Amino acid sequence: MLLSSVACAVSGSALSVSVLKYEPVPAEIGKYVDVWVKVENSGPGKSEDISIKMVPEYPLSLDSEANALEIIGILGPKSAAVHKYRLFVDENAKQGVAYFDVQLQKEKDGAWIEETFEITIGSATFNSKGNVQIEGAPVKEPEVFIPGDSGTITFTLKNSATAYSVNINGEDFDTNARIQSATLQGMDGITVATDPYYGNGILGPGESMALTYNIIVDNNMSDGTYYLDFSTIGSSHSYNNNWRIPIKVDSSSLHIVPSKPLKLENGKGTLEFDVANIHPNSLSSVSVRLEADGLSFSPSEYFVGSMDPDELFTIQIYGETSSLDKTSPRELKITAIYRNGLNEHEEVIGVKELKLESIKGSNTSGSLVLLLLVAILAGAGYMIHKRRKQK
Repeated sequence: MLLSSVACAVSGSALSVSVLKYEPVPAEIGKYVDVWVKVENSGPGKSEDISIKMVPEYPLSLDSEANALEIIGILGPKSAAVHKYRLFVDENAKQGVAYFDVQLQKEKDGAWIEETFEITIGSATFNSKGNVQIEGAPVKEPEVFIPGDSGTITFTLKNSATAYSVNINGEDFDTNARIQSATLQGMDGITVATDPYYGNGILGPGESMALTYNIIVDNNMSDGTYYLDFSTIGSSHSYNNNWRIPIKVDSSSLHIVPSKPLKLENGKGTLEFDVANIHPNSLSSVSVRLEADGLSFSPSEYFVGSMDPDELFTIQIYGETSSLDKTSPRELKITAIYRNGLNEHEEVIGVKELKLESIKGSNTSGSLVLLLLVAILAGAGYMIHKRRKQK
């Protein structure tokens, strides 16, 4: 089982120190655990006088203090050395996580560089033969994260046994399953904010339980698929499990484009946009807001609602300027507001040019003038006809 701080580079050199594995997993209370430490020279040059030192923390201790220092000596380019330490787990230790430091000295009488590693301490082993597996795919909310999002991953763990007992070499065993611990391990850019689960109960054949972990994705995380390690410690070492859980990060969200020319005639008009969800999963509470100097819009914020992936929605927003004298183009800022899971996002999708056009004499005004002239002429004709009749 690899530890969290694998291959941590030593600053300013081509040397790195890591922990390859430890056995047994978990380390047992009141017993020894073997830890394999690896020192690697990944550079093109030779390194000399390399030493490492084991510095455990309670409840861990060395089998002998004389074994703390190990002189590696010379490491050629692209080469590595592995040294095994023996640590004792105190009899009064509690199950959980224990820590130890490994110090690295890359030259004689030089400074020591220190890295911290962890191992899991479990309870005693059991003779139960039930095995815990993940049932179905882990449920992620949201399904795909945007950088800066927080969310959850829920695992359903099930005892895969179908009978209440099993006979092995003439001996009967129960098929209960124990989850002594269940740990989701974070990585650079993705933080697991939930502590490991430590359980003392059992799962009977076919029984299941759900475990939920909170995770946080860094604001600067690049798009891609990342893997978190999910591990369980079962009834005995033979029933420990490790899974790699994919986490998708995608910064795409909404695409908003004008579906007809961006212009207002005589200071007012209706603007039309196509709103598309280009994120891999559904977005909720989607709305669009327009802003431009000297203009007002109705509605001030157009509420679209939920949008499935690749869904397209056309909106119309009425715009009007407060001054007909100014006809210079305006900067139109288009802002999208939406939710990915429970994460609220507000981002400027684009800044476009909005034209203000003054249209002189339209068909409508000409028709009104014509109707007015017809009415005047008709009235004048009636008066002339009336005077002639009186004579």
